Amino acid sequence: MLIRRLRGLPAHGAYKEDMKMLEFATSLARQTGDFIRSRSASDFTVEHKGRIDLVTEVDKEAQGRIVSAIEKHFPDHGILAEESYSKDGGSGYTWIIDPLDGTTNFVHHLPVYAVSLAVYLQGRPLVGVCYNPAAGELFAAEAGQGATRNGKPIKVSATTEIVNALVATGFPYRSQNLDQVSARFFRVITQAQGVRRLGAAALDLCYVACGVFDAFWEEGLAPWDMAAGALILTEAGGRITNLDGTPFDLERGTVAASNSLLHDAILRCM
Repeated sequence: MLIRRLRGLPAHGAYKEDMKMLEFATSLARQTGDFIRSRSASDFTVEHKGRIDLVTEVDKEAQGRIVSAIEKHFPDHGILAEESYSKDGGSGYTWIIDPLDGTTNFVHHLPVYAVSLAVYLQGRPLVGVCYNPAAGELFAAEAGQGATRNGKPIKVSATTEIVNALVATGFPYRSQNLDQVSARFFRVITQAQGVRRLGAAALDLCYVACGVFDAFWEEGLAPWDMAAGALILTEAGGRITNLDGTPFDLERGTVAASNSLLHDAILRCM
């Protein structure tokens, strides 16, 4: 299956086509994000994928625009997208797409949402772009070349003690172990300076990357929630693993991310 090839951090060096794809992904994320923002005040249909998991016509149209552009410019590339679209292009390149991360925020007119685009080659991350149109923030990274916010280099925080840390988390839409989820939350909130819940995992990872947050954890995620943000974080000097401390795997659906200095402390809380 396509998803079984989508693992592996960190990447080892840049590839010949990376820059062209980074420029393309950056432009595409901006165009799509600006379209989404233009629809934020208009009427749009809302559907339920689960009891509280939402999708709108804006999600679907945004994804359609992204997929169409990729298929035009990179016809032999594979695509894995949130709204029930995947194809294996046969080239080893795969785009992992979340057209609108933070749909519930968008529906409630909370300006915390993003377009997330990543490119992987045979399981290794090459390019990651995350655009928050409401704030005008564009995070980008190319393997081995560092990470930026609006074109300026970013790096993780220097916080060394969890008592001084601002930590982010999220709660799964579907969970059979709510007691465990609550217990983790309690352990962190009693040790950290503060805990925030934005509702957009891609942005959570980017905010750890630029030092706004010191750490982030969540479970019940999909590859498109994490693919771009994971590369941006590691290129900014952060560390990312599964919740149990094993090497990060997009397929596992869990994430513990930090500025590296706090990683062991966060894992102990898990």
